Amino acid sequence: MEPLASGLAARGDLRSALPFLPVVLRGGALFWPPAAQESLRALALGPDVSRVASGDVLADALTDLRLALSLPALSPRATDGLALFFDDLLSRAQAQGWFAEVIPNLARLLLRLPALLEDHYAKAGDGASGLRILASQDAGIVLLSQELVAALLTCALFCLFPTDGRAEASLPTINFDSLFVALVHNARQSQEQKVRCLVHYFERVTDSTPTGFVSFERKVLPRRAVSDGVTYPDMDAWMKSSAPLCQFRVFSSGFIEDEEEEALEVDFANRFLGGGALSRGCVQEEIRFMINPELIAGMLFMASMEDNEAIEIVGTERFSQYMGYGSSFRFVDDYLDSKPIDSMGRRRTRIVAIDALDCPTRLHYESSGLLREVNKAFCGFFDQSKLQLYAKLFQDSNNKDISPSVSSNGYVGVSTGNWGCGAFGGNPEIKSMIQWIAASQALRPFVNYYTFEDASLERLGEVIRWILRHGWTVGELWHMLVEYSSQRLGGETKKGFFAWLLPNGSPNNEVRYMSE
Repeated sequence: MEPLASGLAARGDLRSALPFLPVVLRGGALFWPPAAQESLRALALGPDVSRVASGDVLADALTDLRLALSLPALSPRATDGLALFFDDLLSRAQAQGWFAEVIPNLARLLLRLPALLEDHYAKAGDGASGLRILASQDAGIVLLSQELVAALLTCALFCLFPTDGRAEASLPTINFDSLFVALVHNARQSQEQKVRCLVHYFERVTDSTPTGFVSFERKVLPRRAVSDGVTYPDMDAWMKSSAPLCQFRVFSSGFIEDEEEEALEVDFANRFLGGGALSRGCVQEEIRFMINPELIAGMLFMASMEDNEAIEIVGTERFSQYMGYGSSFRFVDDYLDSKPIDSMGRRRTRIVAIDALDCPTRLHYESSGLLREVNKAFCGFFDQSKLQLYAKLFQDSNNKDISPSVSSNGYVGVSTGNWGCGAFGGNPEIKSMIQWIAASQALRPFVNYYTFEDASLERLGEVIRWILRHGWTVGELWHMLVEYSSQRLGGETKKGFFAWLLPNGSPNNEVRYMSE
């Protein structure tokens, strides 16, 4: 076996990630720069040595660490935000616990970061690469231990990641300085509550080191023909699909993150993974990143998504209970995650990030918009082992004998809701159908759809029952969605899709469809 020292220097995955990590590679091994290591050792010895016993002094210590890594000092507003949170917003007892125990433990974790990374790269394989930058169109999987994730998130908390080159590589912000900046002069308590979720995470992982694993996968639908799978489907391919529509269950209450069945839980994502999680955002994606903070690690190395890409993350642990949404979001209490563990040591929590069109207006109904959205969802929902079967379904309109409940990946369904229908301005009726089409084509056995009591989806269950009663395939439902959209664009109807589709909404609709 190749010695680790010489092997590290030759690894392409490490070479891609190293410019974005705070450690250095010398003599075939990873190290903290000497000045940074000295600062971390002082922090690890506690406030009697480091003198870090307040938010103000913590900010100074983090600036010293950044200077030791040749990074600029923290901005004054970030310094103010750190001081505000740890000196004013935290209780005195909790703040004392942070400075006496949590900060020293986090510093000790960071001192182990080079060894954790070396161990990670030594063990990388079996279908997953070592930590690397997963650029656009670069399909692949990175498997990280929860302990390494905790160390990487501590780097983010301490604002130690280099920022040069991240924008050029289409990588999102990863340091937490913007999170603390947003605390200053911010009337919304949700920002404080987001930080409280993260503070709780660090308290948990320093009290008991997690031992599982988390995988991060960039999924790509190739735009060019490939020999062993399906490429980015066009309008005609969707028309020809013979896949049967899967089971679709509607829930007016409940939340995706509380899904009891094993399912792909949809993250209503920004094209930059995490969206505004580390700034002022506090809607569906950002909340999920606060209660499952290990998701944030993907922001270190996952470049922004293009139209034919999605990101699937398996194994993150949930640490927090919460209430509210947006400005009413609140951290409530600890959460003990009881999800079972798979053969790779990951919790069976599967989160798939898919970004919807932003403010599409007429693009809702144009072929290019429909095609973009259904392919985005299909990319998120597909199972790599079924790609050849998907190609057959797209090409053979007579092949209707495939049961999604039998052919799917271990009965893993889809748990979703009003994807792209909030700030992004999507149409809930169309988006629900698009996700059903995409999940069915991906041979998922079910869709559990949470409407969050959206009034526009009151008839969703009725529509589902009507379509299933007629035994439509994916291609047939897609045909009707395209026809409806064409009529909307042409001014032939102003009805919503549900009213247009149902016989009591359009008396001739059933006759028109059956005669085609």
